[in-house]
Order: sequence, then C-alpha cells, then structure tokens
Amino acid sequence: MESPDLSFTFAYFVFSLCFVFTPNEFRSAGLTVQNLFSSWLGSEDVGFIQYHVRRTSLTVLLHSALPLGYYMGRCIAAPETHIGYIYQVTDGWRAFFIFSLCLQLVSWALVIYWSRCHWSNHPISRTLQAHIQPPHSNWGSVAASVNDEFRRIDKFATGAPGARLIVTDSWVLKVTTYHVYMALQSDCHVTVTESRQHQLSPDTASPTQILTLRVHSINPAIRPFDIWLNSMEYAELREKLHAPIRTSANVVIHQTLSDLFLETFRAQVELNPPYTLPSGQELEPCIGCMQVPASTKLIRLCHTEGADTECQQCFCRPMWCLSCLGRWFASRQDQQRPETWLSSRVPCPTCRARFCILDICMVH
Repeated sequence: MESPDLSFTFAYFVFSLCFVFTPNEFRSAGLTVQNLFSSWLGSEDVGFIQYHVRRTSLTVLLHSALPLGYYMGRCIAAPETHIGYIYQVTDGWRAFFIFSLCLQLVSWALVIYWSRCHWSNHPISRTLQAHIQPPHSNWGSVAASVNDEFRRIDKFATGAPGARLIVTDSWVLKVTTYHVYMALQSDCHVTVTESRQHQLSPDTASPTQILTLRVHSINPAIRPFDIWLNSMEYAELREKLHAPIRTSANVVIHQTLSDLFLETFRAQVELNPPYTLPSGQELEPCIGCMQVPASTKLIRLCHTEGADTECQQCFCRPMWCLSCLGRWFASRQDQQRPETWLSSRVPCPTCRARFCILDICMVH
C-alpha cells in the first residue's frame, strides 16, 4: 500500500503541472486563473490591458505559492512526517520551507512594486510606455487605444489561452501566461522562420503544419518575439496584417489541407519498396501535368496470403508523377473526414483498379 506522503506528492505534482500548463480538461472544468478569479479580474473585452495586468500579477502570486502549498498540504496529508514542526525537521525540509516562503514573499514584493503609481511599473505598462508617440501622450492613452481596437469584431485571434495571437488594425499582440508582447504594425515586420509538420492534431485528427513567425520592431525598446500559427490560418492572418511578411528560403507553407496531405503522402510512399523499370523501357512525361517524367507505378503489395482485400492489381505502365497521383488520391476522399484519407482506397486514374497508399511504388 502506498504511503500517504507519496500519494499526496504525486497528486500535488500532477495538479501543479496542470495548473501551470493548463490542459483542455482543466480549462473545461474552470480550473484556471481566469475562471477562478473572474469577478476580480473583470472583463477582457471591456479593458484588455487592465485585465491582463491583473491576470499576470495574480498568476505570479498563485504559481509562486505552489511550493509553499505543497509543504503545508504535506503537513496535513502526512502528519506522521512531523514536518509541521520546523525546528524538528531535517535540514533539507527546512531549506525547502525557507525557499518556498522566500519565493512567496519576493512575489508579493514584486507585485506590490508593479502596482505603484497605478501599475506604471508593471512589464505590460513599461511596454506601452515604449510605444508613446503622437497622438498618445502617456501609456494610459496607448492602453485605451489597444482596448478600443480589441473590442472590434474584425480582429484576428487564434491560439491557446497561454499563447494567443491577436492582430488588430494597428497592433500585433501575443498573450502569454506572464506577459503580453506587443508591436505596432507600422513599426514592425514579420519573418516566417520555421515550419513544423505534425502528423496528428488533437483538434482535427489530421496532419497540421505549425509556422513560427518572428516579429521585429524598428523600435529599439521592443524586443523581437515569436508567434506560432497553424498554416491553415496563414491566409487569414495576411489579410489582417499590414506589416510586411518575409519567408525564409527553407520554409514551405502549406495553406490547404491538400498541401498538408501531399507532404504526408510523399513521406509514406517513399517508405514503400521501389519499382525497377525494365531495361529498354523509357519513362514518359506525367499525363497529369506534362511537366516532369512519370515516377510512380501501382503494384498490389498490401495483400497477405489468404486475405482478401479491396485492392486490385493495376497493369498500367508508369504514367503519373507522385504529386499528381497524390492530388488525385486526395480529390477522391471524403473532405469532411481527413483522418481517413491515408487508410482509404481509390481507383487508378487510368484503369480504375482500386489501390491504397501501400501499393504506390517510386520508379527507380
């Protein structure tokens, strides 16, 4: 039987991890700083800046209280350890208690310092102060401008609560757990620096490409910051973003589901056994695009002995390049169920023999 202190330690560690890096389950249950203290935080739509000044300050206090909360909770959950008597505990537990207490006191001192002079020392307020320029005379006026634009319904907003991207008519905003990064569109340019391919997305159960965009401002007081975006939303971002966007030479952006599927399709076909072209036979141009030589051959490989599958043997010579065959494969799918595309079967575009992705061989 597990000891109470070990069970409490494991449960508290999991709770703390989920409280800091909030999963969808915690968010749905309302176990977030925003939901638990919504009456004090107010409305984000009414005062965006004021809301996040209070939210980030409260988040610092709550997260810094987790170590002290563990110590106090362990005193109750496992009283036989006697760690409630600070003068009788081991040096390790005494050091942990002092560290936890000091962390909480430093956090309170930091938040009190931020709150002086109407929160003018808060990092968000300091960022706003760096953007003071006509017609704005102080950071409060800049904050009012951000609040007004955030209330408009035509803003672009995406991302999880801990890493939200918001683009208004004049501002690029990145909302994180402890800070709100911001840059004026008129002062910045954006560079797509990286793209990452994920085979499965928890939201769509289909391949997803995540782009990393770096926002640079000509204002020397504003540090560059990175934002992350699903490539499917890239076109919508470009419509709202007036700042110039540059793309690194090694980055390919897939803006449609078909583009994402073709990338996965190509990677899967390359894992299949190759097809060796018979001597004397020459490759003809792909009949789909007429731009590149045909590079694929359909050979029934997915069947096993004694098993009956829907796939059929195709006797066509190599006639299609991989890209055109992939587009044909995608066009024959249920567009509402992209998670089934890779496992489905389609007819050969020439002879109509049914095949699956395991039957596609690259011609060597």
